Amino acid sequence: MALTIDPVLIDCVDLGAMTGFWSEALDLDHVWTGPSGGHLLAARDGSDRRLGLMPAREAKSSKNRLHLDLRPDVDQQTEVRRLEGLGARRVDIGQVDTTWVVMSDPEGNEFCVLRSLAEKDGHGTDRDD
Repeated sequence: MALTIDPVLIDCVDLGAMTGFWSEALDLDHVWTGPSGGHLLAARDGSDRRLGLMPAREAKSSKNRLHLDLRPDVDQQTEVRRLEGLGARRVDIGQVDTTWVVMSDPEGNEFCVLRSLAEKDGHGTDRDD
């Protein structure tokens, strides 16, 4: 038996703002609102990529224990600037000499922007932690 993660869920206080951010960041459309008010976002390109946003009563209060690693099609810095324009910000969680950029969404949820495949070195991974 195999399991598939579908979708990843993010708790959020401002569902509208977070839907707007993640829709633009990942090229997703809001396709369904669930009975609890959560939003399901699905890829505009018809692939199976989906992200769920669930309403939360309280704001995020500590570092995420799980986060997304995002690999851009273009170069990393171009993508970081685009995400900053959408409302993300760079954050320092103690990383030193890394090849990825740690960012947070408008509600403070951390995620990493990796190098594009073209920018990767011959090690086959961006992670050395």
